[in-house]
Amino acid sequence: MTNDQTAPAAVKILIAGGFGVGKTTLVASVSEVAPLRTEEYLTRASVGVDFLDGVDAKDTTTVALDFGRITISPELVVYLFGTPGQERFWFMWNDLVNGVLGGVVIADTRRLDTSFASIDFFESRGVPFVVAINCFDGMNTRSAAEIRAALDLDQQVPLLIGDVRTRGFGRDVLLALVDHLMTPALA
Repeated sequence: MTNDQTAPAAVKILIAGGFGVGKTTLVASVSEVAPLRTEEYLTRASVGVDFLDGVDAKDTTTVALDFGRITISPELVVYLFGTPGQERFWFMWNDLVNGVLGGVVIADTRRLDTSFASIDFFESRGVPFVVAINCFDGMNTRSAAEIRAALDLDQQVPLLIGDVRTRGFGRDVLLALVDHLMTPALA
């Protein structure tokens, strides 16, 4: 880099949600680089600690963070940080939130209760966020109105429904966050 060039502006987005809702998958679906993953295999030691209700086939879990990048232009880079979903790793969220511009809460309609901690986390810190309902294999058991009511979600918080495995839905979630961040009430 020469003296007349400046480093690109960096934007940090935090992806949160319960255990097994698709945080790692969302980061992977939109990152332009192979994401950094800190996944470990679930072992017998996690029995009684990690509850696999609704995610019985899950055999790995994020133990620190997921990290991805999207270069918007030479002047702007977006960094994505995915949080670990298990309660025993939530202490890391306090460090990961530093410098964040906004957040994404990923939820699964089969286990909406796993979303409350993430919503509370962002709300208590005044971090603007959107909610992305991840429909695994097209599974969505509730309407948007039912989901919004169940999560006690403010009407101003964008709610999107789709499959985080698809790049298009991941893009739409991030664009909804940008639009939300630009609303006059938040600016």
